[in-house]
Amino acid sequence: MFGAEKGTADKLDGRKLSIGIVQARFNESITNALAEACKHELAALGVHEDNIKHVLVPGALEVPCALQALAESDKYDALIALGCIIRGETYHFELVANESGSAVTRLALDYQLPIANAILTTENLAQAQARQVEKGRDAARVAVEMANLINEIA
Repeated sequence: MFGAEKGTADKLDGRKLSIGIVQARFNESITNALAEACKHELAALGVHEDNIKHVLVPGALEVPCALQALAESDKYDALIALGCIIRGETYHFELVANESGSAVTRLALDYQLPIANAILTTENLAQAQARQVEKGRDAARVAVEMANLINEIA
């Protein structure tokens, strides 16, 4: 939830991590801002630029396919899904939001690989713009925290 109390994690350290990012191009101004904020936060957390793989796909429904390819490579400690779905006048919003979201979750569980889901689902462009930077940063932080946790308990 936007502006929610998220709690605090111990100092996050991404220096030893490899992270894959899949960005949907649809609503590109929003997803570009998500990606920029995400990569900036990953760098601030110590993830080296050479350890970040960033790929683009057409839209949110294509994000899981690219995530799966990255997961199957067994090169990444965590993945990040970036996209933006804005409600329109048809049922298409629900279809894309539900299917992309469930596929991202299923992949994380199937591959036992953390995937930070920052595919925004908003009512309008203004809501997406209000969330683009915070959610990009959040995705980076979630990926690093969960990668370290899974590496610790595995």
